[in-house]
Amino acid sequence: MLLQPLGEALSQSDGLNPWGSPGGLPCCRLLESRCGIIDVHRMPYFTRLILFLFCLTALVESRKPKRRRWTGQLEMPKPSHLYKKNLDVTKIRKGKPQPLLRVEEHDFSMRPAFGGPAIPVGVDVQVESLDSISEVDMDFTMTLYLRHYWKDERLAFPSTSNKSMTFDGRLVKKIWVPDVFFVHSKRSFTHDTTTDNIMLRVFPDGHVLYSMRITVTAMCNMDFSHFPLDSQTCSLELESYAYTDEDLMLYWKNGDESLQTDEKISLSQFLIQKFHTTSRLAFYSSTGWYNRLYINFTLRRHIFFFLLQTYFPATLMVMLSWVSFWIDRRAVPARVSLGITTVLTMSTIITGVNASMPRVSYIKAVDIYLWVSFVFVFLSVLEYAAVNYLTTVQERKERKLREKFPCMCGMLHSRTMTLDGSYSESEANSLAGYPRSHFLTEEERQDKIVVHLALSNESNSSRKKGLLKGHMGLRIFQNTHAIDKYSRLIFPASYIFFNLIYWSVFS
Repeated sequence: MLLQPLGEALSQSDGLNPWGSPGGLPCCRLLESRCGIIDVHRMPYFTRLILFLFCLTALVESRKPKRRRWTGQLEMPKPSHLYKKNLDVTKIRKGKPQPLLRVEEHDFSMRPAFGGPAIPVGVDVQVESLDSISEVDMDFTMTLYLRHYWKDERLAFPSTSNKSMTFDGRLVKKIWVPDVFFVHSKRSFTHDTTTDNIMLRVFPDGHVLYSMRITVTAMCNMDFSHFPLDSQTCSLELESYAYTDEDLMLYWKNGDESLQTDEKISLSQFLIQKFHTTSRLAFYSSTGWYNRLYINFTLRRHIFFFLLQTYFPATLMVMLSWVSFWIDRRAVPARVSLGITTVLTMSTIITGVNASMPRVSYIKAVDIYLWVSFVFVFLSVLEYAAVNYLTTVQERKERKLREKFPCMCGMLHSRTMTLDGSYSESEANSLAGYPRSHFLTEEERQDKIVVHLALSNESNSSRKKGLLKGHMGLRIFQNTHAIDKYSRLIFPASYIFFNLIYWSVFS
């Protein structure tokens, strides 16, 4: 009797009628047809109860999910509870997304704290390499890491671990960044291999670190008055292009420590003495005052290269020109060719040095040395020209003296001759007593005696003038060998004195 209400409840909920109603179970109908049961209502109550439980069990089993057939692949074991999967915060969930950085909610075309005081932007630089320095173009090329530090509260985000987030250059185009540029820059670019070398790091409180790798070629005003014994000071200048000091304040983040350099930086012609930072205000008449940062570095040129390529060859050419002082004055081809060769070599050295230098309007230290050396070489050529000229003048005087005295046949047979009062009889005898075997003809003998007497006359007069002032200078011009003799001492002494003064002043 208690099962009657239960059967009615099941029939009302599931549409089943265990007692053979029109909405009865199909399984009961199947048993009735298969087992030969003609009328279920005629069964005893206990039998009907067992049949009902059997039908109920079959219904529950039919609603359970079926097991999959084995396909030959091993099923992966479920992960253990000891390993927890990290939460993927970048996964876009259904519904409205909630980004950590609310970039779309703000207008980043305006600077942070717009309308308020100037936003401070700290800067630090790490110099990676100093690539080249050109004297002709007066510029230098440098590769560096440029970093900016500022605070933008619009980029603040909640964080329980207080960790920063790092982004690449794609976010830079969506937010505000300082518009720093390089003053007096000729060429500059941001490296983009294999991707843009830009890094943006945002902290939970809104502090931002913006870093990029840049190669810049900037102008450097050089002074070559002491070249190649010079030192050059160049500077790389950073400044905001649009924001004046009322909107943006640039400053070195850590003072002098804001500039860091690689210890391996070296140049072929220069020695890097020091790097240092400075800052000052720059004024433009149309826009106003701007904060400007300076990266200053001092370079000293290596002199050894120029000693080998310029000074040493020039000194050798000057010393080579002195060799002509020891060559006989009658060897005209040897002395002339030597002088012309040294002059042309000095001209080539001067031209080669000036070709690698800018066309400045002042005199450089190397110009002084080369042109003084050129003058010494040129004077050695003029010295031989003077020697050759005076030798020619002396030979011309000898020919005139031969032509001045007429032919005297009577003096050929006498041992003595009537002479001018300036000669003694002993001198005339010494000149007239030539053996006949020394002369081919009588006429040649007469001419030689006359010329000998004339030269002896000039020699006696010069000895008398030697007691007066200017005796030494007169003998130099009368004796052409003396010019070469004194040049062997004057030229080297003068050149050594010039070198002492030159290296003491410019080194």
